[in-house]
Amino acid sequence: MAEFETPAIITADPQANTTDLLVERVKLTPDLALFAVPEGEGWRDISASDFLNQVVALAKGFAAAGIETGDKVGFIARTTYEWSLVDFALFFAGAVMVPIYETSSPAQISWILSDSGAVACICESTDHEERLREVLPELPEVRTTWAMHRGDLATLAAQGVEVTDEEIERRRTTAVGADIATLIYTSGSTGRPKGCVLTHSNFVELSRNSAAALAEVVAEPGASTLLFITTAHVFARFISILNIHAGVKTGHQPDTKQLLPALGSFQPTYLLAVPRVFEKVYNSAEQKAEAGGKGKIFRAAAHVAIEHSKYVQEGRRIPLGMALKFRLFDKLVYSKLRTAMGGRVKYAVSGSAPLGERLGHFFHSLGVTILEGYGLTETTAPATVNLATKSKIGTVGPALPGVGVRIADDGEIEVRGINVFKEYWRNPEATAAAFDGDWFKTGDVGRFDADGLLRITGRKKEILVTAGGKNVAPAALEDPMRAAPIIGQVVVVGDQKPFISALVTLDPEMLPTWLANNGLPADMSLEQAAADSTVNAEVQRAVDRANAFVSRAESVRKFTILPTEWTEASGHLTPKLSIKRNVILSDFEDEIEAMYAVPVNTTNVSLA
Repeated sequence: MAEFETPAIITADPQANTTDLLVERVKLTPDLALFAVPEGEGWRDISASDFLNQVVALAKGFAAAGIETGDKVGFIARTTYEWSLVDFALFFAGAVMVPIYETSSPAQISWILSDSGAVACICESTDHEERLREVLPELPEVRTTWAMHRGDLATLAAQGVEVTDEEIERRRTTAVGADIATLIYTSGSTGRPKGCVLTHSNFVELSRNSAAALAEVVAEPGASTLLFITTAHVFARFISILNIHAGVKTGHQPDTKQLLPALGSFQPTYLLAVPRVFEKVYNSAEQKAEAGGKGKIFRAAAHVAIEHSKYVQEGRRIPLGMALKFRLFDKLVYSKLRTAMGGRVKYAVSGSAPLGERLGHFFHSLGVTILEGYGLTETTAPATVNLATKSKIGTVGPALPGVGVRIADDGEIEVRGINVFKEYWRNPEATAAAFDGDWFKTGDVGRFDADGLLRITGRKKEILVTAGGKNVAPAALEDPMRAAPIIGQVVVVGDQKPFISALVTLDPEMLPTWLANNGLPADMSLEQAAADSTVNAEVQRAVDRANAFVSRAESVRKFTILPTEWTEASGHLTPKLSIKRNVILSDFEDEIEAMYAVPVNTTNVSLA
């Protein structure tokens, strides 16, 4: 059983809670810009001391409104400055936030609020409020609701003026490290969401150790980041708290369609993103170049970038011809992409799904080192992450300080340490099933390389076993296929079947540009595109590229392009855009069976 454990860098403080991170930051750098909010065409800074004052004022409002220490409070909102304000105000009031994805359905909202025992709920918009009100009659414990769009945060702060500083100090210091800090519900890709009890020590010790391990990223002068993935997810939530501890200026952009203009004006030094974002940046640049008649130049530049990065990572001498091409393409292509991302990005932290080595090498040559990491809600986000000082593209890095990772005999990744959650809320059976002693069983499968860096090879429950007995990890095929600009999502199937097949959806954002670039009507519907021979040929090329990485027995032999899109609204994606495999297999059972109705021939075949 392979095992790697990294000793903690920072001595643990079992009495500390998450509020101490902000208090310590204000003592160290009261005038440091800790946040920036949009104002006109630019951004207005908010200092650490100003943020603390706003937090305390809102905490007093919660106290005046009857929120008691230990009360659970639901929160539905997009990724904005107010998210962190409410988060820390609830911490200071001694309450426990229960975040809810802004895209959650009324049924999901009802389940999370009822299961958590929430006594109040805050929502941001009219839409959020309507969904909440729809289920309030079945939530007798929820006695109070507030709506940010109606100015309720300002009203709360005004109502709290009579609450003393001493009362808030008492409340904020009541919790110790072992106490619950937040209750985050899993995204529910395999069933009803479970509440993960994350403690104050999970956030405090992980923030302090991660800041030390990632000093090159978060401790450089003027460090800043623009958050755009949902803060209801543990990934962005942890980073937002880490930034407060480390003194990183944080901006927010909830509308990803406005991401590029926001990056240009905010100019962050590091980014937090999921792989799909990097795929979109690359694919958009490629299709834009294609539309301008420079597609061949872009593809040549991408090839040189990837090969150049491989030489650098392996410590090999760069051939003169490659070096000259690299300099030329840096002026023609790479510099423009750097500018599009704000011009100052040095690092990007990627998680939630495998990135793929091609993109990692491409962005590395742009001067952006993507630090791919791995973790779950149950591990307070990161368990492993590539470091500026110890990084290898294609891995998710070493265990963070204070964290141990081991590979069980069946290949399952298990984690223990400062980041592992306490328990599943009101679910002792699930808690017991999730642990082997103090090791949390992640359900993911992986292996270590010779340097102790972790590679993820798939989900334990998603491993397919063909009728011929061949074990196939879907991610090894799905990730390379999704890299194609035209493809939205992929689900590989073939469990107990004679060969491997794939369900494919098209990307409605990229499709019009791709169609126009290939001489087809840009307004073609998804149904029309799914049946088009040119589109099918492009998907076939993506299948062929993916098959090049696996054996014949593991290769995709047939595929079907679906005339529809998988979204969270359709019930096929989680809020963090992970596929709900079980739901897809059920909903598209007929399409799957059709691929196996006719024996496979020697080549891949589309059944669109």
